[in-house]
Amino acid sequence: MNHSLGIAIESLVAVLLMLTVGYCMLLNKRLQRLKADEHSLKATIAELITATEIAERAIGGLKHTVRDVNENLGSQLTAATQMSAHLKSQLAEGDGVIRRLSKIAIAARPLSGEPEPPAAAVSSAKAVAAAAQAFSERRRANGLAA
Repeated sequence: MNHSLGIAIESLVAVLLMLTVGYCMLLNKRLQRLKADEHSLKATIAELITATEIAERAIGGLKHTVRDVNENLGSQLTAATQMSAHLKSQLAEGDGVIRRLSKIAIAARPLSGEPEPPAAAVSSAKAVAAAAQAFSERRRANGLAA
């Protein structure tokens, strides 16, 4: 019996050793997969770092572009405001010229209730009206206001 108990114990140890070897092989495969995953994770992290650096450079470039656009837009707005003020003053001057020309034209017309003025006065008034109209057309064509 002593002998059979020794064989049973030795058999049990052999089975346990085979199970241990099998489990070690399973762990080895899992460790290999883990190392492969570690390498792919390192590659992914390196790509992420590269993409982050590229994005940081792009953001820096965009900030610089925004700064330039802001400066240019500010100067263009200032120029547009000055041009608007200049055009406003020219329109006001043009209105004044039109009012004066209207007064000249009204003064040059004969009144309906009065007798006809002499021919020399009519031709003189027509000449003044024609001169005023030519003056206003010339000013409009040149874009100037008197």
